[in-house]
Amino acid sequence: MTTTSGSPVQPGAAPGATLAPARPTPDLDEGDHDRMAHIVLEGYTPKAGGEFVSLGPSVVEGMVNQTPVRALCGKEWVPGRDPARYGLCPTCKEIAESMGWELPVR
Repeated sequence: MTTTSGSPVQPGAAPGATLAPARPTPDLDEGDHDRMAHIVLEGYTPKAGGEFVSLGPSVVEGMVNQTPVRALCGKEWVPGRDPARYGLCPTCKEIAESMGWELPVR
């Protein structure tokens, strides 16, 4: 069976309903399997002035609420360890430097 637009009808779907594709479950890591510290962009303040724009949960929020965070390199994990104990992720470092950010010397 097809709809008037020629699309196949999904079993159990209401006529005329649009089904959204399923979102994959994020592949979360334990936080230190690769033993690297990562850079998490929590937000920014526009150069033209204005309010802080949040881009997701902060590292502190992730630690307290067990909320996953995303690093510049794309790694997603729930933070829970001291990042000062590990070397900086080379991909995060490269991305940050390409954006002109000054990184602290470790």
